[in-house]
Amino acid sequence: MDDSDILGLIAGEGRLPFLVAAGAKKAGLKVVCVGLAGSAESSLADEVHVFYRVALARPGSWIRKLKRHRVTRTIMVGRVAKWRLFTPWRIVHYLPDWRALRIYYWRLRGKNRLSNSILQAIADELATGGIFLENSIMYCKEHLAAAGLMTQHKPSAAVQDDIEFGWQMVVKLSELDIGQAIAVKEREVLAVEATEGTAAMIERAGQLCKSGGWTLIKASRPSQDMRFDVPCVGPDTIRSLAGNGGKCLVVHAAKTIIIDKPKTIKLADELGIVVLGR
Repeated sequence: MDDSDILGLIAGEGRLPFLVAAGAKKAGLKVVCVGLAGSAESSLADEVHVFYRVALARPGSWIRKLKRHRVTRTIMVGRVAKWRLFTPWRIVHYLPDWRALRIYYWRLRGKNRLSNSILQAIADELATGGIFLENSIMYCKEHLAAAGLMTQHKPSAAVQDDIEFGWQMVVKLSELDIGQAIAVKEREVLAVEATEGTAAMIERAGQLCKSGGWTLIKASRPSQDMRFDVPCVGPDTIRSLAGNGGKCLVVHAAKTIIIDKPKTIKLADELGIVVLGR
């Protein structure tokens, strides 16, 4: 097998690594996966050709295991909760290797600790070991959000007004790397996503707006690096919206992955949630 027929996969939690693995296999590639401990699901091992469980803070081991199978091209997808970076005694708990220390104390020296900066530093470090990150949506493009209305339900005039009000605001927030989502009702921002992630923000918006009827707007960064941190929504997002009074989901068309897209849109129709690509 030629090296170009082998794809590495660095996997966090969630369904996205499964979609990438399925798409890569459909394209005829051998998939070698390193699953991050505490994040990647064990069942992912059944969906790839080679699977290793690796420590979160030991990127040197990711490189060694991938190179063992002649991997150079790699996709990194799946959530890793950023709050893990702020746990007490994190150095002792994660036992970082020299590459992790170099990322944190050299590549990020004098820089912020925002998600994009951290991911870029990881990508740069992996490249020094011959592992090059590629466009993360390359093998799951059929799950990208389309422009326009994707559900049977249409937004009311009031909801459309909230969308117009909130869109430019969420784009600015994502540009600053504060978060990629906001909750809006009656031209008022109910909640802004930060380190806690979209799921926790949805719950917070529901607690703050007992009357419901609010809109979740989620955008990618204006200069989104498609190698990592591409916004995702899915069935869990729809269920959480319905359970917390949300009525509309607006996402960035062609830059947001809808996990299990047909299932997610069908569920939104069943629960009365509007899904719109902007």
